[in-house]
Amino acid sequence: MGKTSLLARGMRFAREQGSRSVATDLQKFNADSFKTADCLYRTMAESIADQLELGVDPAQTWDSRRGPNANLERFLRREVLGKIDQPLFWGLDEVDRLFVTPFGSEVFGLLRSWHNERALDPSGPWSRLTIGIAYATEAHLFITDINQSPFNVGTRLVLEDFTPAQVAEMNRRYGNPIKSDEELTRFYRLVGGHPYLVRRGLDEFARRKISFDAFEQQAARDEAFYGDHLRRILVLLVRDNELTEVMRGVLSGQPCPSSESFDRLRSAGLVTGHIPEEARPRCRLYASYLRRHLL
Repeated sequence: MGKTSLLARGMRFAREQGSRSVATDLQKFNADSFKTADCLYRTMAESIADQLELGVDPAQTWDSRRGPNANLERFLRREVLGKIDQPLFWGLDEVDRLFVTPFGSEVFGLLRSWHNERALDPSGPWSRLTIGIAYATEAHLFITDINQSPFNVGTRLVLEDFTPAQVAEMNRRYGNPIKSDEELTRFYRLVGGHPYLVRRGLDEFARRKISFDAFEQQAARDEAFYGDHLRRILVLLVRDNELTEVMRGVLSGQPCPSSESFDRLRSAGLVTGHIPEEARPRCRLYASYLRRHLL
């Protein structure tokens, strides 16, 4: 969707405004870093200290008698915010990796607590820390306790879908692999303006020189070009039995039974509409794939 690019632009803007900035890309961390919350926090702290050239070894400040959250919080308050004069922007990318860990809610609860601290003590050290979190829309399928989530506080930036005109412009930049306006209209109906689905589809047309009829027939197959993306959505959805039942109802033409379930499915990018009664699958591709697997 372009979330990493947006985060990078935000970090650059923060630097232009006089802030220091550090980046944590969880995609770069190895499996050992995700064994426990303590391992993750130590890796984060080492990266932050290195980027800011603080000359401090987080291992020397870590105390096994304190919990992981307390150690990271103490490190940031004393060794980071206490040692630099400027505000700090911390960009966290690919936080989706935390959703499949047993301690993910603990991490997000800690981030949420720092946001709350900013409100309770506007002149305190946390007022100089701004955190930018980049994550895929499917993240909302994991969020069950909104009070422990950092995703419903602060400023939320949503990357919008492409318009039909923008899809046509993308097709032009790919060398017009979709030849006619009629096929472009069918393509838009199939994938909507979902940026990844549009780009991946155009890439398939350009590389394989596939006909539109063949593309349309293969699009919703597990083994085809959208397979990895579609399976990921299905796996995440079926983790929540209640939400899966709601999605079954939507696929059968029923409204969402509650505003909460509607908001979660819409935030996850699976349905569209303005109110629960208007809920419908986001695009024909999702509808076709999920009907085959859920109905």
